[in-house]
Amino acid sequence: MPEVIETVAYRIDELSDSAKEKARAWYREGAFDYDWFDSAFDDFESICAILGIRLKTRHMRTASGSNSSKPCIWFSGFWSQGDGACFEGYYRYQRDSIRKIRTHAPLDKELHRIADTLLKVQKRNFYQITAEASHRGRYFYSMDVCVDRDSPTYQRPSGDDENIVDEALRDLANWLYRQLEQEHEYLTSDEAVDEALLANGFTFTESGRRFG
Repeated sequence: MPEVIETVAYRIDELSDSAKEKARAWYREGAFDYDWFDSAFDDFESICAILGIRLKTRHMRTASGSNSSKPCIWFSGFWSQGDGACFEGYYRYQRDSIRKIRTHAPLDKELHRIADTLLKVQKRNFYQITAEASHRGRYFYSMDVCVDRDSPTYQRPSGDDENIVDEALRDLANWLYRQLEQEHEYLTSDEAVDEALLANGFTFTESGRRFG
């Protein structure tokens, strides 16, 4: 014979501390089945365009069967030895990058430094430096950077400028990884998780088990 069992349902802010932790753990386990990094990728695309980097793209088929293109940006995180970020693209001198990067990110000293470094190298080489960045190997922090000089007399980059450009582009990939890490830390923070649970109307049993 069927029985009617009554259960009291609680919102996250009505639970005990231990039950809250259980409820948050449930949410975190399945919360990132969407492209939560899209805004960071969009900003990175804008920054690359300012600095003179044309990102490579890859073609993908959507769930509806149509084709779309995505920038060649990859990352993994945030707890393993092989975690990191990288990108694939072509770099060349971009006019007015110093002013534009400071307008886009006025407080980001690392981006300012990268832009300044690239400009100094370009000036020493008559604005002829080019580079190609490609993903290499199994780890997402691994990139190959090939630096060249588009010189009509076949001159090579001066001094140590080849290594300087290489390091600057790797620093940019590391900058992206830190932005992604910070965004992930925020989205998984107690404050952000509680806000999402309340906004979506999730309820739990007294012990913190998902109810509705």
